[in-house]
Amino acid sequence: CPALTPPCRWVFLVKKGYQEVDTSLHSSVVTKVKGVAYTNTSELGVRLWDVADYVIPPQGENVFFIVTNLVVTPHQQQGVCAENEHIPDGRCSQDSDCPAGVPVKAGNGVKTGRCLLAGNSSRGTCEIFAWCPVETRSKPKKPLLGDAEDFTIYIKNFIHFPKFNFSKTNVLDTKDTTLLKSCHFGPKNHYCPIFRLGSVVRWAGSSFEDIALEGGVIGIHIEWNCDLDKPASECNPHYAFSRLDHSFEKSVSTGYNFRFAKYYRDAAGVEFRILMKAYGIRFDVLVNGKAGKFNIIPTVINLASGVALMSAVSTAPSHPASYLGLSQCQLPGPHGSELLGFRAWPAAPSGSDSSVPLSEPESTRLELWIWQGWAGFLWGQRSAPEPLAPSLLALKEGRTMCNGLGFSAWALLTFGARPFPARCRMRRSHQT
Repeated sequence: CPALTPPCRWVFLVKKGYQEVDTSLHSSVVTKVKGVAYTNTSELGVRLWDVADYVIPPQGENVFFIVTNLVVTPHQQQGVCAENEHIPDGRCSQDSDCPAGVPVKAGNGVKTGRCLLAGNSSRGTCEIFAWCPVETRSKPKKPLLGDAEDFTIYIKNFIHFPKFNFSKTNVLDTKDTTLLKSCHFGPKNHYCPIFRLGSVVRWAGSSFEDIALEGGVIGIHIEWNCDLDKPASECNPHYAFSRLDHSFEKSVSTGYNFRFAKYYRDAAGVEFRILMKAYGIRFDVLVNGKAGKFNIIPTVINLASGVALMSAVSTAPSHPASYLGLSQCQLPGPHGSELLGFRAWPAAPSGSDSSVPLSEPESTRLELWIWQGWAGFLWGQRSAPEPLAPSLLALKEGRTMCNGLGFSAWALLTFGARPFPARCRMRRSHQT
């Protein structure tokens, strides 16, 4: 490219057109959570929570869940009891409303055929066979594991670009065994991927109190953009954090929770369980990236393209519209609409009109890539052609209008334009 004109500077210096690129990133993520919490509740009594209690799954994957709140239903045993009054399908006024053997929709068990009325009330709930007593629906007004804000999350990421046989990790390559026991992630410490949970929530734009109460989903994004023409030490991970679940307003879809149970038997061998509805934060670790390295093939291709483009520009007239005819076209569109556009065409004598049928298949679509900024970009320091009124794309009822002046015609002549469908007939008009 002569003297690295603006198009060449863009292709080679900004877009690195001299490099071969590998986007097939292979990645592995290992996670660990550290921290303890102390609680004292009527359902569970005094309890210390460690990582084996509140992290699911325990093996540490790229998707993991930290419990921050619980609704506990203790000492459940299989038997018969009344269905929860908040379950619509469990309400009744007589036994016939509770057919035996039919599961309660969105409920806790199977109907036994009896309607249990409370006192002199005419309305009651069906008796069910289930784990009794049924789950309570009360929810704490503050997170049970409020200390979770100070838990730490260790995220170890291994990456490999197979095309260049290049591998790296986001942990500092050192033999100092005490490093990971004392360091924390920060703006100047990207190779210590140990994050404070409360900080991650804040960086994602959320409040810990809110997300810990009802749960939520947070994305941890790791981006690797590596220029392998530079030392490997300059290929560094970049982190971003975002709230992935809908949290803009309170609704039934807000939050994240699930249920699990812990089973045990008493001295007589009777089976019991403790049912837990867990609220918490789900973390999704998302890794992507690309790597580029010099290769002679893309260099030659982009260099040749740049030379050809500059040759076309250097031969373009200063006022292309003076030599072009703008062809006007109307053709049927969806729902009876029409497309009205312009296409560069050899100029016809002034004042003459003619209609020219095109033979391109009807599936060919009209594509007008017209952008006023291309003028200064392609001409560099040269004077751009006039007039350079930008193209107007206006949508009106049943009609799309593409209106271009001199620069539109020049752009379409220079870059080429796909012909209109076969039924489209062109009307030539001389432009000056």
